[in-house]
Amino acid sequence: MAYETILYDVRDDGVATVTLNTPDNRNALSNQLLGELTEVFETAAGDERVHCIVLTSSHEKVFSAGASLDGFAADVPIVHKHFATERFPRLFTTIMGLGKPTLCAANGHVLAGALGLALCCDLIVAKEGARFGTPEINVGAFPFMIMALIYRNVPRKKTNELLLLGEQISAEEAREAGIVNRVAPAEEFDSVVDDWATRLATKSPVLMRLGKDAMYRQLDMPFEDALDFLRSQLSIALTTEDIQEGVKAFFEKREPQWSGR
Repeated sequence: MAYETILYDVRDDGVATVTLNTPDNRNALSNQLLGELTEVFETAAGDERVHCIVLTSSHEKVFSAGASLDGFAADVPIVHKHFATERFPRLFTTIMGLGKPTLCAANGHVLAGALGLALCCDLIVAKEGARFGTPEINVGAFPFMIMALIYRNVPRKKTNELLLLGEQISAEEAREAGIVNRVAPAEEFDSVVDDWATRLATKSPVLMRLGKDAMYRQLDMPFEDALDFLRSQLSIALTTEDIQEGVKAFFEKREPQWSGR
């Protein structure tokens, strides 16, 4: 399938790569880009060849500068602007509900709405030198659409600092704040991303889907409700062929052969 704002590739080992590819505007999250991202993630979700998705950028220094400001100033009815912003929650929920592991390869600066896009992914590897931030307040806006994601990943006071001051932090500071999993030097970045993506793609697809769904659904449950829900998910997992194969392979000291059932 041809896209105008992104690139999509699927390797034989089950790793798919989605590349933001409008470098002329620093991969601004335009309506077209958001729509194509949603479409490609929905495609990856239904593709049995895909076991892991890497999200990255073709720009040398910027992963994405965030939402396109053109839409904010457009001379259209307010209700049309309201409808347009629906693309953000749709994309976020699509990525988080994918049932397959996602890895953001932040090879450049991650700013404004792009921080929400990165945080939707299960893991984030940042290239040394990349910067993170929510500078919306500096242009008279506010990061409403990504606020819920930041508060669910970053301690409250640090989130307040990011939102209210609008200042950028380094990749290492982002790691310390819980935004980033790992920071890699430029010369090691691609190999680190490839290593993690390859390892994610080797896991049981059915257990990965059950586990990921449970990870996100239990987040906002009361503690006892979460325990009951997770117990039910364990019971479902115990009915799969893959959990039996995994245990058998462990005792036989061999690599498991997943059936995905």
